[in-house]
Amino acid sequence: MTEPSYLAAVRQSYDTVATAYAERVPDPVELDAVSRAMLAAFAEEVRAGGPVADVGCGPGKVTAYLAALGVPVFGVDVSPRMVELARAAHPDVRFEVGSMTALDVGDGELGGVLAYYATHHTPPRHLPAVFTEFRRVLAPGGRLMLAGHLGDGEHLRPARAYGDLPVTYESHLLPPDRIAALLQDAGLTVTTRVLQEPQGPSTRRTGTFLAHRP
Repeated sequence: MTEPSYLAAVRQSYDTVATAYAERVPDPVELDAVSRAMLAAFAEEVRAGGPVADVGCGPGKVTAYLAALGVPVFGVDVSPRMVELARAAHPDVRFEVGSMTALDVGDGELGGVLAYYATHHTPPRHLPAVFTEFRRVLAPGGRLMLAGHLGDGEHLRPARAYGDLPVTYESHLLPPDRIAALLQDAGLTVTTRVLQEPQGPSTRRTGTFLAHRP
């Protein structure tokens, strides 16, 4: 399968900023109470099921957090450098280089998929294929948790990011109704939406969606 062209920019950018990103992104225990509660709710739903993929796992902080909660989780990231850092920091958790656009998992093999602030670099026209891939790998009844920044369709093109390092990725911030509709169109049933107003220095609303494969 031909890789979508935008992934090259995402891979190169996160290879560049990986160390600075890992230093700046908070551990899950430092998140606000609502975000921690959503992760705990997801963990409770998938703990007794099959394997769980944390796609776009970055340096593996959330992956390791779920593992500590008893979730049979592994991490996947398109950036080899991110995976290298994740393996070094969390040697007891499995991490793989890969893309959420084409997971190295058979049909219906997973009890859960976590996409935690991981889909915003995906151009909207590619989201249907990504969400269909999530459905493909989930077993019937398997759970999805998707969280990320929200917007009104903004298309951001930053030149520099973490540690003032150069990046070429782009970000696409969608409204919650559109995200929910795309999940539904992919064959996933959305059961929960939690929307949060900006907190601290952030100027962005965030949203968390829980869904399952019927």
